[in-house]
Amino acid sequence: MPSPQRLRAPSRRTAIVLAVVLVVVGIPVLNALFGGFERTGGGEVAVVRNGGFFDNNRIRQVIDPGSGRKWIGLYSKAHKYPAQQRFYTITSKASKGDESGVDVVTVPSADGVNMGIEGTLYFTLNLDHKTLRSFDDKYGTRKFTGADGKARYAWEGDEGWSAWLDQILRPVIDNDLRSQINSFRCSELVSSCALVQNTSANVNTILKGAQAQSNNANIAKVQRAINTSLAADLTSTLGGNFLTNIHFNLVRVTLPTQVQDAVDRAQAAFAQVSEAQAKVASARAEAAANKARQDGYNKCPTCARIEELKALPQGITVYAPGNPNGALFGNK
Repeated sequence: MPSPQRLRAPSRRTAIVLAVVLVVVGIPVLNALFGGFERTGGGEVAVVRNGGFFDNNRIRQVIDPGSGRKWIGLYSKAHKYPAQQRFYTITSKASKGDESGVDVVTVPSADGVNMGIEGTLYFTLNLDHKTLRSFDDKYGTRKFTGADGKARYAWEGDEGWSAWLDQILRPVIDNDLRSQINSFRCSELVSSCALVQNTSANVNTILKGAQAQSNNANIAKVQRAINTSLAADLTSTLGGNFLTNIHFNLVRVTLPTQVQDAVDRAQAAFAQVSEAQAKVASARAEAAANKARQDGYNKCPTCARIEELKALPQGITVYAPGNPNGALFGNK
């Protein structure tokens, strides 16, 4: 008859085997089951792709923003994109907008001056399910290189989204800005540019503002043209109506450093000319006033004597105007 110790041995081995099976198989299965549920926040939308061992990688479903937990299948992958309004800022200041770098768009004006353009593009991802599926097919299945040199998918957080903007969206913005800015002269967008450009006008004409024209209307015209063309260009370039509510706000137009330095020097020189002209005008006015007073004295000698007496120092008791030495006697 086998001993009780031998009877208990198989059950112990069985427990060890079951524990190993649970670790190797059970835990991954549980993770897959729990991982088969997904939900979205209020500012994101998800495109779900199949991802099982024996499954295809086609799009399974689209989850709208702010959803509850939904079953997406075992090992499926949710590609989450921003569902709220986003903006892409082109600026010389850091930490602005969704861009990963800091820069400006440099484009030539009609008269060949390289101008720095700063502005912000506002847009929203099209949340139509069919459009989102097409967007994920085109841009959610390949990586984009960001400013840090790393390649990421567009749905991999803010870094991935910024990389997609830099590589896909930015060239379209640059092209539109170049087309619009190239139809204006430098002085039509930055008034002070007229101070350093070749011109036949004299200094007085410039100082009177004949060439320092208001550029607000031209900047508004550029902005309207960009907003008209940018939506069509983005749809054509991206291959679909993936972005909606597109609006570009032109913030600032700057000159190259060398040109701006020349403008500053010219403005300082014109300020000195203005100061000199003001002094000349003041001297002319003073001379005219003196002449007017003298004419009055010539017509009224008594008035001249009265004014002369008024100008005498206080305390004078004897005044001899006929004395060639001009004797004045005061109180001791």
